[in-house]
Amino acid sequence: MKFFSIVIPAYNEEARIGNTLTLVAKYFHARNTKFEVIVVDDGSIDNTIKELENWRSLHKEIRIISNGTNKGKGFAVKQGVLQAKGDYILITDADLSTPIEEIEHLVYRLKNGYDIVIGSRGLKTSLIIEHENFLREIMGKIFNFIIRCVFSLKIHDTQCGFKCFKRECGVLLFKNLKINRFAFDVEILYLAKLMGYKIKEVGIDWTHSKDTKVRLFKDGSLMLFDVFKIFIYYKR
Repeated sequence: MKFFSIVIPAYNEEARIGNTLTLVAKYFHARNTKFEVIVVDDGSIDNTIKELENWRSLHKEIRIISNGTNKGKGFAVKQGVLQAKGDYILITDADLSTPIEEIEHLVYRLKNGYDIVIGSRGLKTSLIIEHENFLREIMGKIFNFIIRCVFSLKIHDTQCGFKCFKRECGVLLFKNLKINRFAFDVEILYLAKLMGYKIKEVGIDWTHSKDTKVRLFKDGSLMLFDVFKIFIYYKR
């Protein structure tokens, strides 16, 4: 039986992290599957750490990593992946906008020859239960179009926060990660392509969270700058 590591980056998530952890634990317990949840607190200034410690006191599966200061989603995910012990490593967002049950679609592909399977909001098989607003959705599509053109990645949605890796593949990729913030997904997927890993994109169920931490214009601009840095790192 496979051992799963669930890596969750968290920043100011006191209101919903407990529910997310409860749903994740319930899913794996119901299937009698060995798992660990690694929550990486990225310098939260609310009571996220207190909530995590309360939850850990009741559930032995949780591990907490604290960055102390906010260093970015990519940095947080990297810390979690490099400490993961599982055969499969799932990265998911703290809002659980993709239900944990969707992991079954990813694991099926991992068992059938793929090294990385990523959830996608951009395929015909995707089910968007609640959409982002029009501007966010359009900008997301433009961003992914740019990524496909610049890096020749045949992926429709690099930014969905639901990705699963075989352990050896995930650890090696994240050891080499340079981007600390939201564009880290692009670097990981492009690096995986360069290293010859087999990537599969699958449609998933997804619900937009109104409490998203992604600031449309500020973070969007930083992501484009990081894409330029990725281009310089790997294309020169």
